[in-house]
Amino acid sequence: MNISKDLKELIDANVISTEAADKIDSYYKSKESTSANKLFIVFGVLGALLVGLGVILILAHNWDNLSKIVKTTLAFIPLIIGQLLCLFTLLKKNESVTWRESSSVFLFFSVGASISLISQIYNIPGDIASFTITWMLLCLPLVYLMKSSVTSLLYIVGITFYAGKVGYWSYPKIESYTYWLLLLLIVPHYYLLIKNKPKSNSLIFHNWFIPLSILSGLGTIANNFEKLMFVAYLCLLGIFYLIGNSNFFNGQKLRNNSFLILGSLGTIGILLSLSFSWYWDELLNNEFIFSNINDFIEIITVIILFSTAIVLLMKQFKKEHLKQTTLIEFVFLIFTISFLIGLKSSMPIILMNLVVFTIGILTIRKGEQKNHLGILNYGLIIITALVICRFFDTDLSFVLRGLLFISVGAGFFITNYWMLKKRNRNEK
Repeated sequence: MNISKDLKELIDANVISTEAADKIDSYYKSKESTSANKLFIVFGVLGALLVGLGVILILAHNWDNLSKIVKTTLAFIPLIIGQLLCLFTLLKKNESVTWRESSSVFLFFSVGASISLISQIYNIPGDIASFTITWMLLCLPLVYLMKSSVTSLLYIVGITFYAGKVGYWSYPKIESYTYWLLLLLIVPHYYLLIKNKPKSNSLIFHNWFIPLSILSGLGTIANNFEKLMFVAYLCLLGIFYLIGNSNFFNGQKLRNNSFLILGSLGTIGILLSLSFSWYWDELLNNEFIFSNINDFIEIITVIILFSTAIVLLMKQFKKEHLKQTTLIEFVFLIFTISFLIGLKSSMPIILMNLVVFTIGILTIRKGEQKNHLGILNYGLIIITALVICRFFDTDLSFVLRGLLFISVGAGFFITNYWMLKKRNRNEK
């Protein structure tokens, strides 16, 4: 579309003034400039990655034919080039986001390549966990010196992999406390993004990467009382949901609100899992015996997360944000009480089913009140998921199960048809 030509026609037709046309023209030019800058950043980062990959492939093909001195020299060359690029960027191109992101990403991978090559050349012993943590710590200054959000995201991926390696895939299991310290080191950068770039794509990506990393890392804390970690997870998901309901995310698109999405989907997923008897049967027969300090880690984690969730919930109440509750905000509290009851009774199974069903109904009601088909259908999906769970968990005949599914399907159709009719009436 030719904006300038259209604006000229509108001026000639006395539809808009020349002044208004100039403002419109400036607006669209600024948008084009922003879009171009984003493309430059993307292609700059991709270019840095491809160059690095090309160098690695060339070296790998001829590696065995090279002497140790040549190998050592080649191992340091990408590192030196990356440092020179970053220095040039800081001195000459500091205002260019493209240069900052591209040079820092190139140096990030150069550091990893140099460490691995030197280790291979001189047969330095080590494992993938120590390699990863060394790599991430050496590259952390790049995040702050270069103000590089892409490097920050790569760093988060790296420390999450480290947490998984030591917490899930190592035998015997290694404590993952270092991961939480490494995660804290990226918080200042995240805070600066929230403060200075609240609408940026960089912040949106961090809003997804950080909570996903925390969710992955939380499981590594489990020691002897894995059942207790369900309380920790529901408290954490409750915190996410409450953060997603805060003023910061008001007016933002739902896909950008990772905290609300993860908090809601994660809570529903865990509740559906706990609507079966397996967890409560095991919990009823479980004995909590504290033999050493590591046994208290799960308890301390639960206390911290539960307290944080309570504080956020109280703040939300003060701001009157919970007038139209979906019950998800209170799940962590309900489940904590249910967990304590479940140590002596299997009654919480019924409560979990009731909670999921109630959340589904309240979500449908909320969708109807806001005239929002997405929210309404989400509530219907919750109830459908609960019905499917009970399909595999009851002694009902296949005829009755079939009728139940028909009823749910008809409910989908009727509810959506009614909402569309209501919308049409309101638009008239």
